[in-house]
Amino acid sequence: MSKIINGCSDYLEKQVGWQTGMNKELESLRKNHPKIQAVVFAANQAQISDQNHPINKWIWELRDALDEVNDVLDEFEYMKHKQQLTKNMEETEERTAFSNVSFLVDGLRIAGERALKIDPRLKGLEEVVQKLHNVSAGFSNFLPLLDIAKQGQQEQQRQLSEARETGCLPTTNDLIGRSKDMESVKQWLRKPSNKPRTSRFRNISLLSIVGHGGMGKTTLLQHVYEDEMTKEFDLKLWVCVSNNFDVKKVIADMLSTLKKERPRLDDTLDALQKSLKNKVKSKRFLLVLDDVWEEEEKRDKSKWGIVLAPLAYGDFGSKILVTTRTDSVALMFEEVILEKTEALRLEGLEDEECLELLNTHAFAVDNLDDKRKLKLITAEIAKKLSGYPLAAKVIGGILMSKLDEEHWRRVLDSVLEIIKSGDNIIMPILRLSYVHLPECLKSCFTFCSIFPQDYEFDKDALVRHWIALDFIQQSHIQGEIMEDIGGRYFDVLVKKNFFDKFGRYYKMHDLIHELAQSVSIHECLRVEDGTKFPSIIPKTLRHLFVKTTYPNIIKKIGHFEHLHSLFLFHYASNQDLFNALIEIFKAWRSLRLLYIWALEDLKIIPEEIGNLMHLRYLKIEADHLTMIRGIGKLNSLQELDMFDLRDVSGYRIGELENMNDLCKLGINYLENVKNVEEACSAKLCAKRRLTDLTLCWCNTYSTDNIDFDEYVFDNLQSPECLRNLSINNYIGTRSPIWMNNVNPISNLEKIELTFCRDWETLPPFGKLRFLKSLKLCFNMKVKWLESKFNGNEKYDAFPLLEVLHISYLDALEDWFEAGVAAEDGCLFPCLIELKIDDCRKLKELPSFPSKLKSLQIRYTGWKTLNFCSISNSIPLETLEVLHCPNITSLPLADEIARFAAPRDLIIKLTECLECETLPPFGQLPFLKSLILDNMPKVKWLESKFNGNDKYRAFPLLEVLHIDRLEALEDWFEAGVAAEDGCLFPSLTELYLYDCPKLKESPSLPSKLKRLGIYKIGWTTLNFCSNSNPIPLESLKVSDCPNITSLPLADEISRLAALRDLVIRKCPNLISLGEMQTTNNCHIMLSNLSISDPSVLLMEPLRSTASLKELSIEYNDEVVSFPNEAEQWFESLSSLQILSIYDVPILRELPNLPPSLESLEIWGRCHPELKERYRENGGFDRHKIAHIPFILMDT
Repeated sequence: MSKIINGCSDYLEKQVGWQTGMNKELESLRKNHPKIQAVVFAANQAQISDQNHPINKWIWELRDALDEVNDVLDEFEYMKHKQQLTKNMEETEERTAFSNVSFLVDGLRIAGERALKIDPRLKGLEEVVQKLHNVSAGFSNFLPLLDIAKQGQQEQQRQLSEARETGCLPTTNDLIGRSKDMESVKQWLRKPSNKPRTSRFRNISLLSIVGHGGMGKTTLLQHVYEDEMTKEFDLKLWVCVSNNFDVKKVIADMLSTLKKERPRLDDTLDALQKSLKNKVKSKRFLLVLDDVWEEEEKRDKSKWGIVLAPLAYGDFGSKILVTTRTDSVALMFEEVILEKTEALRLEGLEDEECLELLNTHAFAVDNLDDKRKLKLITAEIAKKLSGYPLAAKVIGGILMSKLDEEHWRRVLDSVLEIIKSGDNIIMPILRLSYVHLPECLKSCFTFCSIFPQDYEFDKDALVRHWIALDFIQQSHIQGEIMEDIGGRYFDVLVKKNFFDKFGRYYKMHDLIHELAQSVSIHECLRVEDGTKFPSIIPKTLRHLFVKTTYPNIIKKIGHFEHLHSLFLFHYASNQDLFNALIEIFKAWRSLRLLYIWALEDLKIIPEEIGNLMHLRYLKIEADHLTMIRGIGKLNSLQELDMFDLRDVSGYRIGELENMNDLCKLGINYLENVKNVEEACSAKLCAKRRLTDLTLCWCNTYSTDNIDFDEYVFDNLQSPECLRNLSINNYIGTRSPIWMNNVNPISNLEKIELTFCRDWETLPPFGKLRFLKSLKLCFNMKVKWLESKFNGNEKYDAFPLLEVLHISYLDALEDWFEAGVAAEDGCLFPCLIELKIDDCRKLKELPSFPSKLKSLQIRYTGWKTLNFCSISNSIPLETLEVLHCPNITSLPLADEIARFAAPRDLIIKLTECLECETLPPFGQLPFLKSLILDNMPKVKWLESKFNGNDKYRAFPLLEVLHIDRLEALEDWFEAGVAAEDGCLFPSLTELYLYDCPKLKESPSLPSKLKRLGIYKIGWTTLNFCSNSNPIPLESLKVSDCPNITSLPLADEISRLAALRDLVIRKCPNLISLGEMQTTNNCHIMLSNLSISDPSVLLMEPLRSTASLKELSIEYNDEVVSFPNEAEQWFESLSSLQILSIYDVPILRELPNLPPSLESLEIWGRCHPELKERYRENGGFDRHKIAHIPFILMDT
């Protein structure tokens, strides 16, 4: 509101006859603004869910009025830019005498208006300000109602707080699904802190248990607290902190645990602290702080410092366990005790564990066998709970109330509705996390409900959405841009566990997504079935997500007059879409964000899109889309991914002149700029928010006038605020003038130059103090990364560069031009990631950067690697040497002691044809992944090393891939052995391909989960001889003609984890082991791929009853299936998918089970088989007619 009030005032100051009425109304709004804010804030805190409640109706009226004023102010700005654009277009065209007169008349009119400073649109502003004043004046009516609502909310909070208060005693004997987590906590409790520490809390270690509400954090610690091993502590304390954190109360709770009587809260803080100090002094204690929240970071940090101060007098080995929903609490405690703390994150339970927990609460009796139908229902329910323990307990309790199949099926059909309802504790517990969010983050969070469940969020894209929708508050920090603030918002939501990281993307936990939907139901709507809208749509709707094939659905969107964002996915005729868009573009006024995805080519966007004067974010994903004509009309746009220039009015670069809100801009086909003046008209350097710029010429463009393109580039100077710059297909030989001066590009953080084939000398990138990423690709004539510049031959080069990728730089000879050197001899002092690809003339680095974590070299002429000569540890985590035939040595043996720092090290060597002896990889203590490919001279993985014939080899190796090592004979050189006889004690994944001389492993690693052997000379597999379960989940054996047996049946009781099995092209396989008659175990396969159908008749495959997917592949001999195989198929009621590939003489299919959902026959296929089962008239088609999906490749 303050932003709008100030905007109106600034505008009116320019007008003659300052409107007295409006002046009074604005002053009244300014005066009442703090009170209005207080009412709105208190209403939000009161959580009045009834949208028909008068105060909620008033808040929405207020929001509508604010939006209308904001829209009018935007329209003023839009019209100003439109007049400027019209003027510029007129000035660039030849005028007739008539147009000169017309222009003069218009000019006199505009000049007269300016002289009088009266805007004819002022009436519209006056009306919306009047409406805002009238609505906001009603705030005082709600003060009594607000008090009543606050009292009700306080009572609700009190009841919830009482219900959430925890004690140290577990409510059940069994801890289902958390045994590994419990063991981790117990190991941490046993572990002494050996690191020397000087802080006052040096005797204390702290572990945070982090997870969403209801994930089982408290239950876990209750079981730990009561475990026998905690009796080793002199004192044990349990305090439930909860969200009403009070320093004196927490200290008093600690004392009451120790004294068995509660001290008075009217005691002074000093007295309470001294009493606690005396109790813990020289005692080794265990303290549990359950359910810790963060209200305000700095204040909470100070308060916790006061709480923990007396505990600093405890004895060495004292431990504190904290449960919290947010990573930010864990980080806060690090700052309090001045020590890096550890954290254990509780994720959702596995489906089997969730089912066990659900059944425990659902069934009142232990014997579940007589409730088989109900067990099947709970199995389906468990899949819908996303591993959420609290939901399993609540739903289990509802089921237990009535052991009736019909009742249970109703629960199955309405699991999510039950969770979202207020009739149980699930959603109120989750909602607490939302209530504790700062107000500025609530809109950001609720908006995310517009996206489907399991949506992969890209941080940068989501932040740009928030900016377009005005969710980001302006910063008071000079130079901080909106993207920085939005990024900080997102990071806070991640720390508070509203988002979980998955690779480079983020996801919301299913129940957090349900929470977002529950708090945004009146402003966000998602329609995914695409046939019709819900019967009731709130008038307060702001954000809409639609997937549809019906143009009528799109036309109805135009009725939502307050809509701010639309995500539209269209799967039908784009002519229908085009026509529907025309109608809604004419109707809309308030849209800020528009995303369109079209299945069919949407080649043109209607020009009516120019009506969307408030549009700030536009993204249209459709192949062969022509750029919008007159894009300059959308002057509020903040992002324009790629503007395709054409030599046609409405598509020239001058369209960009007044688009000064652009943050991200791409310009393509720059060869269509006709002269230097036209390049200047884009006014790129005037765009003070532009942080991301891409400049492209066509990749087929060629010209004899290279000087012209260089002059055009000279006049496309970017603003100093630019951070990311990408240049593609520039054909000039020199840098633009403005890039040779460091100042205009001083804030660049990321640079990419691609296919700039004739560019000879790069700008002084080494002098850019903020540059973090530099990628150069196909810049054929560049000889050095850094050249002599202004006579300065020695300076601090690339001071903050973290990522450097160099690819296909054919002429690149050296890092610096001769005579240039880094100031302190350290090249790339902050470099973390280095990739060099096909730079065959490039000299070896004198020494690798001291902070390098990832190194990949491919197609280089290097002979060795040079590590830093300093004595510090080497932080390398990934090493890939690919297709480097000149490599003769890798000096890892010389640096073995410096690789000892804790990290996950990955090494990949490919086509090092001259390398005969591998470095002592087995001695690298933190090597996690080793991949070797096409090294034909290597005989052993591990050779004798410094005379050490026996040591613990590959202690933490988890992944080992060996491919095309034709000379490989054995794992160790003769005379070398693992210290305890255990080879690869941590290995979980092993793939061997085309190593014909390699001896069989004496025993497969005990932790192996995935094993694949291809073209290996082994005759069998040797499992560990102990009685422990074998964790193998996937076994693939292919092209192994010597294999005669696979002992699966012998080990069936230990192979409970095996789900995927491949046995292909093993012609001499005669046995899968011997089944014990006393053993009632069955193999629980889900997926099976074979070449020979007779394998199906071998145990344990013969008696499997769980198989869902079967593939039969690469068999040139089978004509039909044996009779016993026919019976096998008919009895397999679990089979859902059957795939037959490249079985060319198969003429007949077996009788297939009714459970089959998909049949695919492809690759080489006999004509008779196709004829028998073809869709129209095949005489055996009726035998497969029950299968919903049939594909026969013809």
